[in-house]
Amino acid sequence: MKPSIHRLSAVLLLVATVLVGSPAIRAQASPLAGTDVRKIYERLLKQIDQIPIYDNHSHATFPDDSDMDAQAAPPDESSVLRLRDTNPEFVTAAKALFGYPYDDFTPEHAKWLIDKKKAAEAAGSTAYWNGILDQLNIETCLANRVALAPYLDPKRFHWVFFVDSFLFPFNNRDQTGRNPDMGVYIPLQEKVLARYKKQENVNVLPADLAGYENFVRQTLADNQKKGGVAMKFEVAYFRSLFFSDPPREKAETIYAKYHAGGVPTAEEYAVFQDYIFRVLVAEGGKLKLPLHFHSAVGIGDYFSLSNGNPLNLENVLRDPRYKSTNFVLIHGGYPHTLEMIWMTAAKNVYTDSSLMGYYVYPSELKNILKQWISLYPERMMFGSDAFPFNDAVGAEETFWLATRSARTSVAAALAELVSEGAFTEPRALELAHLYLHDNAAKLYGGKP
Repeated sequence: MKPSIHRLSAVLLLVATVLVGSPAIRAQASPLAGTDVRKIYERLLKQIDQIPIYDNHSHATFPDDSDMDAQAAPPDESSVLRLRDTNPEFVTAAKALFGYPYDDFTPEHAKWLIDKKKAAEAAGSTAYWNGILDQLNIETCLANRVALAPYLDPKRFHWVFFVDSFLFPFNNRDQTGRNPDMGVYIPLQEKVLARYKKQENVNVLPADLAGYENFVRQTLADNQKKGGVAMKFEVAYFRSLFFSDPPREKAETIYAKYHAGGVPTAEEYAVFQDYIFRVLVAEGGKLKLPLHFHSAVGIGDYFSLSNGNPLNLENVLRDPRYKSTNFVLIHGGYPHTLEMIWMTAAKNVYTDSSLMGYYVYPSELKNILKQWISLYPERMMFGSDAFPFNDAVGAEETFWLATRSARTSVAAALAELVSEGAFTEPRALELAHLYLHDNAAKLYGGKP
C-alpha cells in the first residue's frame, strides 16, 4: 500500500523540522547561541586539551639569560593588570607546574620557587624545559632568541633569530637620543650587529653597499644552517612599519657617505633602512625563512601604536615581488585584531595569538578567536609569548597561563559557533587542530 501524498508530505515536513532545528546542519546560522553551549564547550574542551600544541612564539629562558631577546625592557615601564604579581593565576600556575605550597608570592614564599628554578638553571639540562612543555602538552616551540641556549633541546625548541640590527649599521647617536626607550634599545641592536660581524669575520663595515648586502645575506644563510627557522623583526619599537621602496642608488649613496663615520639625518637613515628591509624580505623568500613581525602594542613609555599598526605593512604584504615570502604578524596586531585577520586574506600572511593569551582574559580572547575562525582559520596560529617577568613569575608560568587561556578560549569560541549552527562539532575540532598545531606545523615543514 502506497502512502498518500498528504502523509508523505507530513513525514517530510517533520524530518525537515528536526533537521532545521539541529544546530549541526541548520540552513542558516543563528545570531544567538543556544542553551546547549556549555555542554558543547565541555565536550570540546576535553578533546582540545589532548591536542599537542605547536607554539609559534616564545622567549623560553631563565630570567638572567641576556640572549633571551635582542632588546630589554626600559626602566619603570607599566604593566597591564593581568601581568601584575597580584594576579592569583600565577600562583595557580606555580602549583600546577611545581607543586608550589603557598597561596601568594611574598618574598619568603617566592624564595621556594626561585630556588627550585635556580637549581634547574645550574644543572643546565635540557630535561627541565622539555618537562615544562610535556606538562602543558606542547610538542614544538619556536624560541625567539639572540642564540639558542644549550639548556633548550633543539628537537623541541626551534630558533627564531633577530634581524633588526642590520637596519642600524651607522653612527646611532641621534637614534639613541630620541627618548629613554631608544637609549635602552639601540645599544642592544648595535651589540647584536657586532655579534653577527664577529660571526662572519667582518672587522669593519664593508666598503660599499654590495659588500654590506653580501654580509647580510651570508649571516641569514649561516643562521639558517645553525637551526634558524624564521627571522624576527622588532622594528615597530624603533620606527613605523611602513617601508617605502627607494631605488638602490639612493641607498648606495647614503651607505658610501656614512659607513666609515658621520651621523646620517633621520631622512637618510629611513631611506637606507627601507632599502635594506626589502633586501631582508626578498632573501627570506629565497631561503624559505618566514618573517616574523612584532605588530601589536609594545612595552615602554614611548611605544607608538600608530607606528606599530599592521596596516602599515600592507604595501609590502601585497607586493607581488614577495609572493614567495611568508609573513607572520605576531601578537595578532592587538588591539588591531580585526585589521590583522583581514591582512591574512593573502595566502602568504599568517598571524598568532601570542601576548594576547596573558594580556586579556579568556572571555575577551574568545571573542577575538571567534572572529578569526569565522574569517581565515587557515592563517591563525597559537603563540604563548612565554617570557620571564621576574625571578618568581618566569616563562614557565606564562607558558601555563597562555596555553590554558588559549585552550579554554578556543573551546568557548567554537562551542558558540557550533551552538549557533555555523558548523558541526567534528568540524570545530578540525579548526581547533589548525589553530593549536597544524597551521604552524605546515608553515615550518612539520606534519599535521
